[in-house]
Amino acid sequence: MANLGGRRLAVVALLLLAVAGGLLRLALRAEPVTLPDAPPGRIACVSYTPFYRPGESPLDPHVRVSAARIEADLAVLSRRFDCVRTYSVGQGMDQVPAIAQRYGMQVLLGIWLGRDPVANAREMALGIATARAHRTAIRAIVVGNEVLLRGELPASVIAADLDHVRAATGLPVTYADVWEFWLQHPRLAAHVDFVTIHILPYWEDHPVAVDQAVQHVAAVVGQVRAAFPGKPVLIGETGWPSRGRAREAAVPGLVNEADFVREFLRYARQNHVAYNLIEAFDQPWKRRLEGTVGGYWGLYDDARQPKFPLQGPVAEDPRAWRALVPAALLALVFAVTAWRRRWPEQALRALAGFGGGLALAAAWGQLADGARGALEWGAGSVALAAMLVTVWIMGARLARWSGDIDAAGSAPATTPVLARLQVGWLIVLAWLDLLLVFDPRYRDLPLALIAPVALGFALLRIAGRVPAPAPADRRPQLLALGCAALATITLLHERGLNPGAWAWLGLNLLLGSGLWRVRSA
Repeated sequence: MANLGGRRLAVVALLLLAVAGGLLRLALRAEPVTLPDAPPGRIACVSYTPFYRPGESPLDPHVRVSAARIEADLAVLSRRFDCVRTYSVGQGMDQVPAIAQRYGMQVLLGIWLGRDPVANAREMALGIATARAHRTAIRAIVVGNEVLLRGELPASVIAADLDHVRAATGLPVTYADVWEFWLQHPRLAAHVDFVTIHILPYWEDHPVAVDQAVQHVAAVVGQVRAAFPGKPVLIGETGWPSRGRAREAAVPGLVNEADFVREFLRYARQNHVAYNLIEAFDQPWKRRLEGTVGGYWGLYDDARQPKFPLQGPVAEDPRAWRALVPAALLALVFAVTAWRRRWPEQALRALAGFGGGLALAAAWGQLADGARGALEWGAGSVALAAMLVTVWIMGARLARWSGDIDAAGSAPATTPVLARLQVGWLIVLAWLDLLLVFDPRYRDLPLALIAPVALGFALLRIAGRVPAPAPADRRPQLLALGCAALATITLLHERGLNPGAWAWLGLNLLLGSGLWRVRSA
């Protein structure tokens, strides 16, 4: 009896600790963080792509942005920025210079180049006509964006296109690409009026943490200037994402985005560095190409609202405490389902429901941030429903076990239902692990989905409620071992620098533990 009482105390203590951890997470997300202010004054330039509404994408050739949309967008951006950078003149983007001029803004006019020479010729013709019609609004023409990175054209073709556009317009021209590609193709510098480089610390082959990101930008600028003496250098893209998965020590977040932007603006002001920030508005369509993180590089959200101020403290999620609503509702539902049981059992069920509600809110937020279509919404919703059902079953079993100790003086026998449920979740976990291993760059770590399940089975094992599989059946053990191995590969992908990858490995081990020997009740 004393042994069973000790187990019950351990179960309750660990459950309370988990709930306290969930509440601490909410407090940290809601707490304003003091950051150094950005320097006063206007921001030089920002990338502008107006395809931020659901279902819109510049990859859809039938989409055309209206003049009214551009007008509304630039009315917002003109309050803070002197210039916008565009990436093409198709799909209605040729209307930008005329509208920008009315708002006192200039344009880095983009001409999109790709594999199709016919489409390239059409784009250049429209770009040249647009530049000629609005010369005073055009700061320069960016002929091609990351074409070398995508491997779509050789440098010789890009050089010829640069010469053609300059001769046809008489305006400054440049080509924009990730900074390493300029170092690999230095002869392009002879065909541009200034070198335009992209420096995105988050996307580097070895990602850079936010507290070192601006120093990294400064080092790259120095390296490029040394490689092209006498040639002006423009940072054509730099920024930080506000949501998505961490890459090694580079962690997306609203506070981190604000921190990077503010520090970068101070660096640019003090060192007279020409720059363009990426980007004006969050772009949901980019999530299909780059995962969750691709949609959240904007300084404004997809409702054209600023995501953070440039002065004063910034909170990761000022409305984080809203998660208490589903947590409280689930706690009430879990307790009501046990209204005929003794109050300690009701309390334990309510505690399980509260913790499940906190996890549900976090997992739902991750799903809403990253879902890229009906399939992912459907699969994610089913997974969340399965998580809730599992938490309800585990909470009920734990509560009943705790009550039966007092009533009978011993724990009831275990049932194989929980063992089968554990194996089912291990199969789900293996599938998630495979996705993370084979698509490590763009897959989120679903920690909030798995954490309550893994913790619940750990508590049930402490209670002696999950029986081991039949001795002759090694499949669950092999499945658990495979999950642990795959999670280890994910950790190695992150070079051990991503705390989320460590947490993911821990959850894999926790969910698979207890399959190697039978605990006596």
